[in-house]
Amino acid sequence: MEIINFSQTNSIINRYLSEMRDERYQKNRLLFRNNIMRIGEMEAYEISKTLDYREQTVKTPLGTCNINVPDDKIVLATIFRAGLPFHNGFLNIFDHAGNAFVSAYREYTDDAHTQVGIHVEYLATPNIDNMNLIIADPMLATGGSMEMGYKALITKGTPKHIHVACVLAAPEGIEHIKKVFPENTTIWCAAIDEGLNEHKYIVPGFGDAGDLCYGNKL
Repeated sequence: MEIINFSQTNSIINRYLSEMRDERYQKNRLLFRNNIMRIGEMEAYEISKTLDYREQTVKTPLGTCNINVPDDKIVLATIFRAGLPFHNGFLNIFDHAGNAFVSAYREYTDDAHTQVGIHVEYLATPNIDNMNLIIADPMLATGGSMEMGYKALITKGTPKHIHVACVLAAPEGIEHIKKVFPENTTIWCAAIDEGLNEHKYIVPGFGDAGDLCYGNKL
């Protein structure tokens, strides 16, 4: 299983990520959502380099031109609600892709909020047989919601290749993905952080991505 960590190289992704982590910038929800979307666009561009291509002849007003275009079919999947702007970034690049949506959210199972369960109650997806499946979720913390989303999706087919795309990942989440996802999976991260705190949030992270995008929830 291949792991791509963009923080190990210098790119503009680091600028967007530094703003998302900064408490001063986090007061601007529009900026936060836009930065998540832009990181999605850049990860999508990098994923596009791994696809299979075929030559296509295009007729222009002045002649014809041969261009290599992607031959692989793509399904973009995301997990409500923090995944929506991230998903939109991927869709800006893979505008011909099919789209899948899963409702999977964490539920604390103890009063101290240290034990986390995952609840899934909604799935809408096209057939994913022989597709390149991209599961886009900004936070790969425990890996539980990613696993449950994946298990829901594969009830609708067997993908050709799986891309797990996130903004931030914890080592614990990556190890979980290695255990439960097939070998033909690639993990893409803007950064891999130190680990999880007692409430299963990524440290140093940037907090709750859904709340920072859309406001606090009850």
